Amino acid sequence: MPKIKAVLFDLDNTLIDFMSMKKESCKAAISAMILAGLKMEKDRAFKLLFELYEKHGIENQRIFQKFLRKANKKIDYKVLASAIVAYRRYQAGVLKPYKNVIPVLSGLKKKGIKTAIVSDAPKMRAWIRLVEMGIENYFDVVVCFEDTKERKPSRLPFEKAINSLNLKPEDCIMVGDWPERDIAGAKALGMKTVFARYGSSKGDADADYKIDDIKELLRIV
Repeated sequence: MPKIKAVLFDLDNTLIDFMSMKKESCKAAISAMILAGLKMEKDRAFKLLFELYEKHGIENQRIFQKFLRKANKKIDYKVLASAIVAYRRYQAGVLKPYKNVIPVLSGLKKKGIKTAIVSDAPKMRAWIRLVEMGIENYFDVVVCFEDTKERKPSRLPFEKAINSLNLKPEDCIMVGDWPERDIAGAKALGMKTVFARYGSSKGDADADYKIDDIKELLRIV
């Protein structure tokens, strides 16, 4: 394998346990809504909320408004505010990188390897997560949805990152948890790939490498 000059990372479920954070934050929001007057059993509310996420996107900014319209045919702003405050408070308390992420990022820098983020998340959401976790200064390039208006596996987000690093696809390796987006998209462009098995709930991937802990990446590059 040619010498790797840069590692590109997906963000959610690759560097951070995003879905666990999302689920627990939503449970906190639902409990707060019920305390504020929502007449719905917790399990049913959770199921409905994630059906709406499935339909409108996991990053939808108005998901609680959509939830209340679906559940109550109207928005009770006391209930809405309770949901938003509880969600934000809980998220701030639990959002953290996977174990070994910071040592790995530091190790890559010591080796002189550049690093980048290639995420489908909205730019502000991605940066907030990076800053909350204290890893915002480890990356040479951060590419988010607004940068190309395309989501992986489109080649455009990968090309944007690679070009910003002044490198070629064969100089880079992509680390991600989503086979159809992160792995397939990077392979189609000619990059080497690492499947973050520890963060995936989407089956196996046809990747060059598969890891169960991000610390294994240092042995690959």
